[in-house]
Amino acid sequence: MEKKRPKNLNLLTIHFPLPAIISILHRLSGVFLFLLIPVLLVGLSMSLTEAGFDSLHQGFNTFYIKAILWAGLIPFFYHLVAGIRHLLSDVHVGDSLKGGRRGAQLVLLVTIVLTILAGIWLW
Repeated sequence: MEKKRPKNLNLLTIHFPLPAIISILHRLSGVFLFLLIPVLLVGLSMSLTEAGFDSLHQGFNTFYIKAILWAGLIPFFYHLVAGIRHLLSDVHVGDSLKGGRRGAQLVLLVTIVLTILAGIWLW
């Protein structure tokens, strides 16, 4: 028996639940962090010489570099917190429907708090 069900292939019209959005954003933040590795390696290689370290130190005291660093910490914090949520769900902590929603809300809240604290620490 062939079922004639309607198919919606437009992903922009589908309403994703918050845990699904959190999971998708976790993957995207992981891709961003992976692409950031060469930049971090260049900074590491510069910091190994005295002149390079001094130039990095002076650069990190400017407003724009601090803002870029702060913006780069947001995906790091998000990926860290969402990864802990995924690890907890692997051991069946918060894997119910209600627990998944609460965990997703908690990921957003903790990420915002960590981002604010990092901004305070940077400035």
